Amino acid sequence: MAINSEQRRLHDADTSAVPWRMWGPYLSERQWGTVREDYSQGGDAWTHLSHDDARSRPYRWGEDGIAGFSDDEQSLCLAVAMWNGNDPILKERFFGLTNAEGNHGEDVKEYWFYVDATPTHSYQRMVYKYPHAAYPYEDLIVNNRDRGRQDFEYELLDTGIFDGDRYFDVVVEYAKAGPEDILGRITVHNRGPEAASLRLLPTCWFRNTWSWDRPEPKPALRAAGEHVEAVHHKLGTRWFTVLGGFPMLFTENEDPGKDAFHRYVVHGDTGAVNPDGTGTKTAADVALDVPAGGSVTVRFRLSEQPASSSEAEFDEVVDMRRAEADEFYAGMLDPRLGDDERQVVRQALAGMLWSKQYFGYDVERWLTGHGLDPLAAKGIRNGDWFHMICNDVISMPDKWEYPWFAAWDLAFQTIPLAVVDREFAKGQLELLLSRRYLHPSGQIPAYEWNFSDVNPPVHAWATYLVYELDKARRGGHGDHAWLEAIFHKLAKNFTWWVNRKDHDGNNVFQGGFLGLDNIGVFDRSAPLPTGGYLDQADGTAWMALYCQSMLQIALELSQRDEVYLEQAQAYFEHFAWIAVAVGHETGSAAMWDEEDGFFYDLLRLPDGSAERLRVRSLVGLLPLAATTVYESLVTSRYPQLIEGVQDFVNRHPSVSSVLSRGRALGRHGQHLLALFDENRLRRILARLLDEEEFLSPYGIRSLSRHHRDHPFEFRVADRTYSVTYQPAESDSGMFGGNSNWRGPIWFPANVLVIRALMNLYVGYGDDFTVECPTGSGVKMTLFEVAREISGRLTAIFLPGPDGRRPVHGGQDVYATEHWRDLITFNEYFHGDNGAGLGAAHQTGWTGLVAVFPNVFAGLSGVDLLDNGMAGVLQQAPGVKEER
Repeated sequence: MAINSEQRRLHDADTSAVPWRMWGPYLSERQWGTVREDYSQGGDAWTHLSHDDARSRPYRWGEDGIAGFSDDEQSLCLAVAMWNGNDPILKERFFGLTNAEGNHGEDVKEYWFYVDATPTHSYQRMVYKYPHAAYPYEDLIVNNRDRGRQDFEYELLDTGIFDGDRYFDVVVEYAKAGPEDILGRITVHNRGPEAASLRLLPTCWFRNTWSWDRPEPKPALRAAGEHVEAVHHKLGTRWFTVLGGFPMLFTENEDPGKDAFHRYVVHGDTGAVNPDGTGTKTAADVALDVPAGGSVTVRFRLSEQPASSSEAEFDEVVDMRRAEADEFYAGMLDPRLGDDERQVVRQALAGMLWSKQYFGYDVERWLTGHGLDPLAAKGIRNGDWFHMICNDVISMPDKWEYPWFAAWDLAFQTIPLAVVDREFAKGQLELLLSRRYLHPSGQIPAYEWNFSDVNPPVHAWATYLVYELDKARRGGHGDHAWLEAIFHKLAKNFTWWVNRKDHDGNNVFQGGFLGLDNIGVFDRSAPLPTGGYLDQADGTAWMALYCQSMLQIALELSQRDEVYLEQAQAYFEHFAWIAVAVGHETGSAAMWDEEDGFFYDLLRLPDGSAERLRVRSLVGLLPLAATTVYESLVTSRYPQLIEGVQDFVNRHPSVSSVLSRGRALGRHGQHLLALFDENRLRRILARLLDEEEFLSPYGIRSLSRHHRDHPFEFRVADRTYSVTYQPAESDSGMFGGNSNWRGPIWFPANVLVIRALMNLYVGYGDDFTVECPTGSGVKMTLFEVAREISGRLTAIFLPGPDGRRPVHGGQDVYATEHWRDLITFNEYFHGDNGAGLGAAHQTGWTGLVAVFPNVFAGLSGVDLLDNGMAGVLQQAPGVKEER
């Protein structure tokens, strides 16, 4: 099977070090307000360097810009600035509210959409909607500040600024003529009924690395005829060219000078720019008059040699790369998908590929910038992480909420990324386990705001899944070297969990925050008001899944080196003891509630007593996730392992009773490990599939709707703590100002539930059926239930019978011609109607939607039973590539 042009570029990048990935959309949409740029005494990152400051104060650790492109160290940057003649400032970056300004926390107040991208960034396209009228900065700040948690957010559409279609669609495309030859094409469409003017500034500049401690040589930009020469000590010489002979502006990317283009364009200050045609920042000053309903195009280029071309030659390259992107996705997507589903998948993947960003952070240098001794910086943010030196391109959860990674977000993001670029996905999983990131204690850094916080341990699960996908695409030959290297680092992190998060050493885990914000009764990142601690059903389930994943990896590695069989047995025994602890049935000291048929957190009080916190939430559903199938070959291939396992089980009756109760065999002798027996499984599923509890028309809710009419309350002294179902934004400020999980749908938990159902189906087969929805009388196999939930999740983004997509929340403008095919992939979704909530441009883990239609398009239960997940992966579209 011949490979297409984009696959060839990926192959050349992976095998011959051709630098196709060196340049990409690695520039952030927002750098202001980051932890890294915060040198305040109080650590208030959001106000120390604000949006207003951003146009005049140089950044130290990264850059931002609209539709940005840069090299992989963000040394030289490209972006688009613009001015509609009415705004108070030059539009160089996207605006939004900080955590303190928004009534639901941070919130971007712009509309842009990533509509296409290839993994080598040979072609990228995005759309930004820029109003004709003055942007209402103050109106947005005041109206949101005056609203409470119970109120809707005040959005840019609410201001009326888009009424009458009086706005520009600014379409930005990038195409690579070669690995380091970047073409940019900006097409400005006037959607309004009258002609409108726009000043467009294609901009090229160097990140400031010369004004700080340990300064680097200062680069330079210089006018050279129709080109601008860019000289950098690492990149060498590049040439920036804007077709059309427009005047070029020059300034310095430092203070003073950074705001020169703003002063020149908006205030007419001709003295703000350098008349000598030199500096570290340049832009073409393109004055456009765009007729009503018409469009105008501007072209620019960054190349290794001075490059001149006609508009026709330029467009030929861009259009060719766009056609190659079409060809690439035609091969990646199942041909049985409908046009609407293909559009959802492609835009979801485009958002993920656009959201790769440069992350630069030397924690020791940052701490010393505060005047701190990095070896004695206890109590200071990230003071325990002085070893971290980050200089990498990382898949980010969000392109606007300043560039940051979160460990578990990143693990989930690698799954859809592996569909299009498995080598990048593998590198991302390995990155946080590298010596520059992993703490000497074995802890994985959580996220920049506090590396020492604790994210759910999903790295091992994601590692094995990405390995299996990679193995399928290699014709059954897995990358054992990569898997072995990552296994040893995961083992260090696993040991950290066992040593740090098992309070009593009884195989029940606490974990802490674990990403669930305000689902629980108490802030799980803080000391409990009761004293004592929480035994967490979800924390324990995460560790059970960790054991299962490490067991899978050890078995895979044992095919080449039987020394890993000892590790496999060790992780099996870890899981067995966790299963015993979870299955404990002594009154109130048990996580399992026999009356409710559900798992709950246990509140351990200082007097030694314990009480279940009877909140029906993801906490009690996550034990489902610790469900893994092992192929029947394990028995015949590793008899010494089976003998050791049997000896262990025989020696421990408590283990024997738990494992025999929870074990199921697939039709081909597969082994199933789970934390529950069939009876408990049916009781959990009855709640999971109840539309008055967890099952929404658009997926699985984070909190049962039962708590809408039956709030959970817990009294401590004179204060009552409560949990109620909120289908949209939370009314609680627990764990920061933008906590949000009480009821909404989010994709990571749904993915783990779907995975569990598919594994359970392999174990129990077609004879095991349940009502779906509960009480409907409709019987489904667990495979059919998994497909049903997948379909409900995908429906969030698909046009309904009225042509509207639920994700858009009924906003009328999205039903109009120039909006209806533009999809947002929000952070989370309304628990009842599927409307997008949270970060509006956070593709992040929501990019997992790209996997669902492709997996289920041609998959049947028979396929799954006969071939297992590994076989299913081998049959997936785009898998069989010529090598």
